[in-house]
Amino acid sequence: MSDPRAEARQASGLTAPAPARVRYALVPVPRLSLATVARRSGLHPDLVRRFVALGLVDAERDAAGRLVFDPAAPAALARIQRLRSGLCLNYASIGLVLDLLDRISLLEAALRGRGTRRETPPWT
Repeated sequence: MSDPRAEARQASGLTAPAPARVRYALVPVPRLSLATVARRSGLHPDLVRRFVALGLVDAERDAAGRLVFDPAAPAALARIQRLRSGLCLNYASIGLVLDLLDRISLLEAALRGRGTRRETPPWT
């Protein structure tokens, strides 16, 4: 026997959304602490916190509320420092340049993955 109320809700589009699927990592993702990232990048922890606040470096909070970073964070910080010292950019400009460089990388990857092979080489 079917439930008429459930059928009415389904017909009217008022059904509850499907429960969210929970995903569990098979291997824990290594995270770096603020002190480790600061030591590996050669920067003061306060400067690393400032970069996080400006959105130049991604970080998350652990259960205790401390900042934890992806293992690639020291390389991102080195990139920021190269832009700052090499091009004399301010932090707002660095954010813009980083966004543009990431966009260029995505476009180049899309072109490589597009499979633009031809039967005849382009130089003939």
